[in-house]
Amino acid sequence: MKKCKLLLYLFLFSFSYTSFSQAPVSWTSAEMYLAIRKLNVLGSVLYIAAHPDDENTRLIAYLSKDRMFRTGYLSMTRGDGGQNLIGDEQGEALGLIRTQELLSARRIDGGEQFFTRAYDFGYSKSPDETFDKWDKEKILSDVVWVIRKFQPDIIITRFPTTGEGGHGHHTASAILANEAFSAAADPTRFPEQLKYVSVWQTKRVLWNTFRFGSFNTTNDSQLKIDVGGYNPLLGESYGEIAARSRSQHKSQGFGVAAQRGKQLEYFVATKGNQPASDLMDGIDLSWHKIKGGEEIEEAVNDIAEKFDLLHPEKSVDDLVKLYRKMQKLPEGHWTTKKMDEVKTLIEQCSGLFIEATTNTNYAVQTDSITIQFSINDRLGSQAMVERISVDDFDTVLHRPLAKNENFGFRETLYVPPDKPLTQPYWLKEKKATGYYHVDDPQLIGQPDVSPAYWVHVDLTIDELPLSFAIPVKYKFTTPVRGELYEPLVVIPSMLLKSEPELRIVINKDEQLGGNLQIQSKKDHIVATPHTDYFLKHHVADPRLKFNIGAVGMTAKNQTINVGYKVQSDTSSSFQFLAKDNNLDYYASSELKEIRYDHVPYINYFVTPVVNFKKIDVKTYNKTIGYIVGAGDKVPEALEQMGYTVTLLTAAELAKESLQQYDAIITGVRAYNTNDWMSRYYTKLMNYVKEGGNLIVQYNTSNSIGPVNQKIGPYDFQISRTRVTDENAAVRFLQPNHPVLNFPNKINANDFRGWVQERSIYHASNWDATHFQTIFSMQDIGEKPDEGSLIIAKYGRGFFTYTGLVFFRELPAGVAGAYRLMANIIALNKKKSF
Repeated sequence: MKKCKLLLYLFLFSFSYTSFSQAPVSWTSAEMYLAIRKLNVLGSVLYIAAHPDDENTRLIAYLSKDRMFRTGYLSMTRGDGGQNLIGDEQGEALGLIRTQELLSARRIDGGEQFFTRAYDFGYSKSPDETFDKWDKEKILSDVVWVIRKFQPDIIITRFPTTGEGGHGHHTASAILANEAFSAAADPTRFPEQLKYVSVWQTKRVLWNTFRFGSFNTTNDSQLKIDVGGYNPLLGESYGEIAARSRSQHKSQGFGVAAQRGKQLEYFVATKGNQPASDLMDGIDLSWHKIKGGEEIEEAVNDIAEKFDLLHPEKSVDDLVKLYRKMQKLPEGHWTTKKMDEVKTLIEQCSGLFIEATTNTNYAVQTDSITIQFSINDRLGSQAMVERISVDDFDTVLHRPLAKNENFGFRETLYVPPDKPLTQPYWLKEKKATGYYHVDDPQLIGQPDVSPAYWVHVDLTIDELPLSFAIPVKYKFTTPVRGELYEPLVVIPSMLLKSEPELRIVINKDEQLGGNLQIQSKKDHIVATPHTDYFLKHHVADPRLKFNIGAVGMTAKNQTINVGYKVQSDTSSSFQFLAKDNNLDYYASSELKEIRYDHVPYINYFVTPVVNFKKIDVKTYNKTIGYIVGAGDKVPEALEQMGYTVTLLTAAELAKESLQQYDAIITGVRAYNTNDWMSRYYTKLMNYVKEGGNLIVQYNTSNSIGPVNQKIGPYDFQISRTRVTDENAAVRFLQPNHPVLNFPNKINANDFRGWVQERSIYHASNWDATHFQTIFSMQDIGEKPDEGSLIIAKYGRGFFTYTGLVFFRELPAGVAGAYRLMANIIALNKKKSF
């Protein structure tokens, strides 16, 4: 009994997260009818791949909505190392966005979402490199855990084990899936998991073969299934549903057109036997697999036959009876799952509306929060509210609900100082190179952050006690978007912010300093700023001096700027905190917020730090025009170097004289994301010809915003060539070229300490008469490539295309990247300062 309850608890958590930040869900009668029919389908499929956007959304939609299987997608990573088409977030922040995009996709196609602890460290060219950084055994244990917990009948991989998927992460995901097929069934493999789950033997692993462009891995000997059918109850084909799902991957520019008509998917077994006619050949998908289940199947058929689309509440009594019958079945995975489905159906067919909301985004530690509880029995199921509880609040009501009348009340709760901050669990500890550290093994696989508050609502319907767990949400209304629900976030009583986080120091005599922002999140706070040195040594940090001691803040959201000076003359790092003198409490959190309309509000905490990096870099030229692309943090880095940076859009390019700029730099993927760039080609080329310096950072060559216009004064193309080893050797092809000598002498040391990769989307097929190549580099086992940096003299000016990842290296404070960028900017030697 104890184990069954634990499994139920785990399932409820994984189920709830997919709708945690959305409005309370109300089904249509068609959805209720489909859910009733699904009660008689006891089959499950786990789809496995490497990243957000790798999944086959058309197949997931077909499996979940046509075949009515429980369908999950296990993504090895959260896509942290990818590129970002909609903003400047990178790394963990981008992973948070892509996590929410996946959850949005699953809400559309009906799948459930899971992750391992693997970190997307960037493009990998082999599974060996991938496993070296991921720690293969650790990530294999995560895959086994999800399989044992989900208990799929079959596993489907997007990629093969033999490398046709290209990316090393892709191949690694297939290798892990195939090894987990056996490991999940072996009690000697990861036995520590068996305290919570049982071993599980999946029937088979299938590779979902593909045709990507001209690369075709399908053939007529493979199992073929048409997944392009039309569902009249939903009013869409599975191709149309899949297009809406896939188009949620907006940060990757994966909006796609809807597909209609016959769509074949192909499959070949890599573990277990090859199915002859169906994915589930040889698998019992009915209630016959459970003792006493035949009676359940008959009851479900009867409910489906009598279901009234106009009056779904008429099915509630029979659903209650069905639930009671299920309570008598042997405990097990499917019994627990189907009982939960019936409970949800009772809620939906009753028209029950249950919500718990606040009018603020934040619950502040040591302050209070007011929760509004609302319940409505809209179709009159004669429900009785027995009890409502949340944290330390618990009230017994025993109150009948009148048909379609709102019942509600408010309760103000104290937020204790030890109430956990609402932090994504995988970001609580500092990550390793290739994976996140997660202390609680039961959280592994969970897709989203745990809600700040769960409200437990106990009801009786037809004398059947039912309990519902409802996450508390922040509800508000805007004139444009109407009523919105967003996550409620627990935050500390003070928030800190260090400005800047990275300070590049190029003047040896410069006095180092900055500002620490302290913001009160409640009334009447007296705060004293410190660094973490104080906690370790109980005395002030001798390396840094604040210009103010204790500061008093009388009102919520009041911000005080505390200046400081650094006494050290070397590169140094400081971690800030502040003491709440009234409570003897230390705050050491900076709140980061990400806001895009297509995903829920994203909030996470980082440690407020400042890193001072002294870099030996000389600059020449002063004024920079920066054409904004997909989003990056290069302009901020340029300003720290002493340049004056003006952001340019189509409006500025149209009306301004470009000769005022010593150099013009295009942001990453500017030609992919700005279709107006072609209108200013002639103007930009004239700028170069008259002595300007145009520097184009990488653009992509694929279908995600392809470059259809000319970029430079002479012909070149953009390839998919990249060098993913950040430590790859770099050979200097033109040692006497100005870009390697003025104003900084570039040498091999300038390529030390790079992060994630060297370069991406190299130039190819360039006009060798006019372009000069500067570097040659390659990953192990590949041919040298010279397309990472090409430079051409045009008239009196210079044009440069580079795939070198300045957008990663400059924000990371890599000294050599600053020195090389300064040299590229100085090519035309237009002005000095």
